[in-house]
Order: sequence, then C-alpha cells, then structure tokens
Amino acid sequence: MRRIFLFLCIFASLNATKIKDITNVVGVRDNELIGYGLVVGLSGSGDSSSSEFTIQSISNMLASMDVKVNPDDIKSKNTAAVMITAKLPPFARSGDKLDIVVSSLGDAKSLKGGTLLLSALKGADGNIYALAQGSLSGMNTKHSTSLTLLGGGIVERELEYNFANQDCFVLSLKNSSFKTSSLIEMTINSHFGSDTAIADDSKNITLNKPADISATTFLAQILDLDLDGYKMEDKVVIDEKTGTIITGVDIFVEPVLISHGGITIKVEPQGSMEVAENETDLKDGAVLDNDNNILRINKDKITLANISRILSKLGASPSDVIEIIQNLKKAGAISAKVEVI
Repeated sequence: MRRIFLFLCIFASLNATKIKDITNVVGVRDNELIGYGLVVGLSGSGDSSSSEFTIQSISNMLASMDVKVNPDDIKSKNTAAVMITAKLPPFARSGDKLDIVVSSLGDAKSLKGGTLLLSALKGADGNIYALAQGSLSGMNTKHSTSLTLLGGGIVERELEYNFANQDCFVLSLKNSSFKTSSLIEMTINSHFGSDTAIADDSKNITLNKPADISATTFLAQILDLDLDGYKMEDKVVIDEKTGTIITGVDIFVEPVLISHGGITIKVEPQGSMEVAENETDLKDGAVLDNDNNILRINKDKITLANISRILSKLGASPSDVIEIIQNLKKAGAISAKVEVI
C-alpha cells in the first residue's frame, strides 16, 4: 500500500497568547481512572473459550447473583472482558458524567452492539471514584475493539481541593523557558503589583494572592492576561510512522549544501536566481538542475514548508523528506526544534 505524505502547517494566531495557553496551575489536573468489566450481548463476536479470565469473570459475576456455575461449563462467545479508562477532571462532583474508553482485553472480534455491565473505576490510590455502564450499540468507528462511550461513567467519589483557602499558587510552564518565565512574572506584577509573581526557574512561577481578592477571581484574571511580546518556540514535529510533518510557516533555512540519495539541495544566499538552459524553474525561488539533479533554492524566498512541498512534488518519499529535515537541523541550517514522535 502506497504511503501518503501529509504536510501540515501551523499558522500563528492573530490573537495575543494568554497565560492560560502556555501554563498549568500546579495541583489542578485530571486524574486517571481504570477499571475491569464485562461486555455482554455480543452476537458471537466476544471472547473465545481460550480467554480463561473471561470465563472466570462470568462465573464470578453469576456467583455474586447466587447463580453457581462451573467455569468449565461456560462456552458463551457473547461476552468480552474489557479494560475501562477515564479521566476524572479537577473539581468533579458526585453525579457528574464522564466519558469512558472501553477496550477489549481478550480475543473478541468486536464490542459493537454489546452492553457494558456496571464496573468500578479506581484511581492510583485504589479507591473507587466512578462507576461505568452503558450500551455500545450504534457506534460508528473503525476500531470496534476499543470504543468511546460518551457519558458512560458517573462520579461517585469527589477529590477534595482546599482551593478557596489557599494564598499561594504555582504556575507551571508547559515548555520550560527562562525568557517566558520572566515575561510572565513581569506581566503579572505590572497588573497586581510587585512580588505578586516570582519566577522561581525556567518552569515555575510562584503566585502570592492579594488579600482583597478571592482565589478563583485571582487565578481567573491572571490566566486571562495577554503576554505581549511572547513568541511561540519554532518546532517541527515528525511522525515517522505515518510520514506526517507539522511545522510553522515561517521557518527559514540558512545557506547550506546537502546531498541525500540521488538529489543535492543547495540553499543559496539572498539575491536573484538565474535559470540556466539545463534547469527547470520550479517557481517560488527554486530551480532544478536536470543534468546533475541539483535543487537550487533562494534563501530569501524559501521556508522549510516550501522545501518539503517541492521535494514531495519531485517524488521524494516521506522517509527521504524526514531524513533531509533531520540533516538540515544537524547542519544548523534551521533553528527550530525538531521533535520525532
């Protein structure tokens, strides 16, 4: 099957970046929940008899209902053992609904059309925080052994936050930066007075709440502040499995000469670019030397996004484009951070 090369560009927002976009409040986060359960009502697409844990679970479930059955006598393929995961959001209250993900644990062919029986969802401390149950019918998804059930969980136990009585909070940058940490400190102090914010390091900023404002209002106002002068770090994200490259639109490439496979890429200094008789004008400041297979690019007009698009048009494979980008970074021709996932 032919791999499809997909190139995405991230456009900078016209709106100013707010503090809430690049930070988290330490202690205010989702908590992971996990549980084990059974999906019943499957039309022969459940676990086979070789999934012993499923057979034993059915027997245990029936025993809890005063129905004693020897596990060796259970041959049903209409049941599947599943793992259930969910996120308990901060400040969730008893009765709130949660989205859950139900994933097959055995060799079931499909979970579609089944019903998840009441299952407990536990946190890392072993306590039950939510219950899950619901129908998995009518779901339109290719992944029939892992389904998302919207509102399939309900919160039973609340996490306690002593939020209102706190006078000190900590903001944590999603991406460490001394410059950004200092900018946040100055921005907050210019609105609330000196020493309201103290940049501890490149990651954390300590906040001291004024006495005349509530914790909720204080954080709401701080997180909504605009960061004038903030510039998001240039980054190139590469997914080697799918051949997907995500990059900003203004990542320029410095003059460099690089050879890869059967093509040579030459990024020339700024200036006019003349097209010789043996060359093809590819527009956008790029020409191709047909005899020597050299791609000449004008630095003044080209970005990493343009180079990737031109290489794709010339028939370069996604893996070739990815290797070229990685080598451009190693050579110092691009300043953006390259992240491979």
